[in-house]
Amino acid sequence: MLAISGEDREVFNTRHCQSTPDQMGTNDLDHQIEKLMKCELIPEIQVKGLCAKVRELLAEEANVQVLDTPATICGDIHGQFHDLMELFKQGGPAPDTNYVFLGDFVDRGFHSLESFILLIALKCRYPDRIMLIRGNHESRQITQVYGFYDECMRKYGNASVWRHCTEVFDYLSLSAIIDGKVFCVHGGLSPSISTIDQIRLIDRKQEVPHDGPMCDLLWSDPEENARGWGISPRGAGYLFGSDACESFCDANGIDLICRAHQLVMEGYKYHFNRKVATIWSAPNYCYRCGNVAAIMRLDESNFEDPEFVVYDAASNDNRPASAKRPNIDYFL
Repeated sequence: MLAISGEDREVFNTRHCQSTPDQMGTNDLDHQIEKLMKCELIPEIQVKGLCAKVRELLAEEANVQVLDTPATICGDIHGQFHDLMELFKQGGPAPDTNYVFLGDFVDRGFHSLESFILLIALKCRYPDRIMLIRGNHESRQITQVYGFYDECMRKYGNASVWRHCTEVFDYLSLSAIIDGKVFCVHGGLSPSISTIDQIRLIDRKQEVPHDGPMCDLLWSDPEENARGWGISPRGAGYLFGSDACESFCDANGIDLICRAHQLVMEGYKYHFNRKVATIWSAPNYCYRCGNVAAIMRLDESNFEDPEFVVYDAASNDNRPASAKRPNIDYFL
């Protein structure tokens, strides 16, 4: 783990980290990715440069990013770096696989920094191969409660890296649509949104609001055997029933909604007669839940029956055996 402060930090930055965002080239990125893949932190000035570069890329992406198959869709990561490495082992390296990550990159796990910085470095290196969608934990308020802020302070000794990362959060797309048929979002639907064109009109470059359509996309959940819209026990977003899902899909020509946001012990779960799929990619969540994880492989030939790759927690993880107990209310 890299820990540089004070005078030593300035010397290191001056001697080794001269690249500005505009000057950052392939060799710089490859070197940074090589370190990050080993779960090693990079200097603060390099994080600042990466964040500036990825903001430039993300600013060019739409609220609803239009993608083509093949695509591998991934659920929550939550700072479980070694399990992210297992995900890449199962799904293939980034240059060879088109990845769509459905958000919640940070909080809960011990390596949110390494996980998020690696993902944005991969986004900078392979912008057409990595799609990053915003989750409800990509939020200043949430990360000050559930671990990411404290991790940044502990590992870098100040809040600057946290601020750089949270500025990136504001630029992440809210959703994606694959081959015009598969809608990808972190949480779910909103009673304020009936068409995908309405999502395109949202001003996403802001902290996640406490309510409204942007909030709903990041916080809502499907509710089995329910109809219409219900109050969410999370305190944000809604519970949406099968009829709300059907109306949205019919209005937009959608065959499948892919989302994350909810722990699924089996790694993935279908809802509403296979109209919604929940994908969860953090095995043994919080290092204590005992669940498996999954990613979805989607191509033009398997829309009716996508392939799910299910995997266990990484066997070579050297993380501590015990972890902070999760807030039970959060699992509601």
